[in-house]
Amino acid sequence: MRSSSPRTEPRASDVTGHAPGEAEHGAESGGVSSGEPASTERRDRHQARPRSFARELPRLLAIALIAAFLLKTLVVQAFYVPSPSMVPTLMPNDRILVNRLTYRFGDIHRQDVVVFTGPSEKADRGVVGGFLHWLVEGIGLARPASEDFVKRVIGLPGDTVEIDANGTVFVNGSALHEPYLNRPPDTRAFGPITVPAGMLFVLGDNRAQSGDSRFPPPSGVGYVPTDRVVGKAFVKVWPPSRVGWIR
Repeated sequence: MRSSSPRTEPRASDVTGHAPGEAEHGAESGGVSSGEPASTERRDRHQARPRSFARELPRLLAIALIAAFLLKTLVVQAFYVPSPSMVPTLMPNDRILVNRLTYRFGDIHRQDVVVFTGPSEKADRGVVGGFLHWLVEGIGLARPASEDFVKRVIGLPGDTVEIDANGTVFVNGSALHEPYLNRPPDTRAFGPITVPAGMLFVLGDNRAQSGDSRFPPPSGVGYVPTDRVVGKAFVKVWPPSRVGWIR
C-alpha cells in the first residue's frame, strides 16, 4: 500500500512572477489593481496615444520648418525655369536644384550653370503671405519673390571675351568648345570686352533668345557681381522625363 505524499501548494512566485505581497504593494502605491480587466488597460493606452500625438505635433512641425529653412538657406534650393534662354539644357517649366554650398568652399568655374539674383526688389506680401511664398518657392512650386536668373558662366574676372560673326566665343584668344548650344547659332558679333574685377560674364545656351551679359538692363543682365550668385545648378528634378544632371 502506497503512502500518499503531502500535496505541495504552488508558491505565489510560480504563478505570477512576483514575490508574495508584491501585487498588493503595487496596488497600494498607485498601480492597477489585480481585479481590473486587461481590456480596460488596453483601452486607456489607446486613448492616450492620440492625446500624446496632438501634444507632439507642434514640436514636430517646428522641427520640420527649421529643417526646411536650414536646407533651403544653407544647402539646396529648388528653382523654377520660366524662360527658353537656356534651351536645350533647360526647358521652360523645368524644376532644378541649386547647390548653395558649392561656391562657399570652391571657386566659380567657366561653363558652370549658375543661378543669381537680379537687382529688383521683393514684393511686399506681408508676414504670412511672405512666409507661405517662401515655403512653396523653396520646393520649386512658385517663382522667386525677387527676379532670379539662370545662365552659363563664360567669362571670369579679368577674362577677355569676344564673339565672332559665326557665333564662336573666344576667351582670352582661345575658342570655347560649347557642345550644349542651341542650333542654329546666334551670329551676332560681340566684343572684345574685359570682364571687370568681381564680375562674371554670363550667356544663355539659347543665345538668340537670351538677355544676358551682352546687353545692359533691362534687356539683359550686364555683368553679374560674384556676390549675387546663389549657387550652382546641378540637377533637373521635374518633369520626370527630363530628370538628369546639368552639364
